[in-house]
Amino acid sequence: MTARLKKTVVMVGMMGAGKSAVGRELARILGVDFVDSDAEIETAANATISEIFARDGEAFFRDKEARVIARLLGSTPSVLSVGGGAFLRADTRALISELGVSVWLKADLETLWQRVRRKDSRPLLRTANPRATLAGLMAEREPSYAQADLMVDARPEYTIEDTAQKTVEAILTRPDVLH
Repeated sequence: MTARLKKTVVMVGMMGAGKSAVGRELARILGVDFVDSDAEIETAANATISEIFARDGEAFFRDKEARVIARLLGSTPSVLSVGGGAFLRADTRALISELGVSVWLKADLETLWQRVRRKDSRPLLRTANPRATLAGLMAEREPSYAQADLMVDARPEYTIEDTAQKTVEAILTRPDVLH
């Protein structure tokens, strides 16, 4: 693609929606860097997200996450994947909308469950009934995700490349993002 990115594209949505996988492919298509806010936090803290949650709690993690996202939005435009809870904070949503463009990868519960059920790296799903927990998180978070600038369906029949292409199509509806 020959267009240049004017602002950071921020991938938001539930765990398992494909933010990192689609984000990497989108960055490749656009010829920009891909950045994962969780990886940046882990590097800065020298600890995994699970360890930070266990040691310092979710509130501490969310504050650190908001600071990292603000820093990343202030650098060279890229594709940025943020944790599922990041977009719940009104101040983070506002900053993303001001300095970037948010793209909600929307997936249904069954798709999300199939993608996350065997992973032990999701601290919020370490419950007696992780599928019910996932459903509850989804119901709680979707009103915030619905405030994203753009929405792309992350359908189970789509490949990563299909979803990335749908994301490019959505971004092209915004003249302030590419030139």
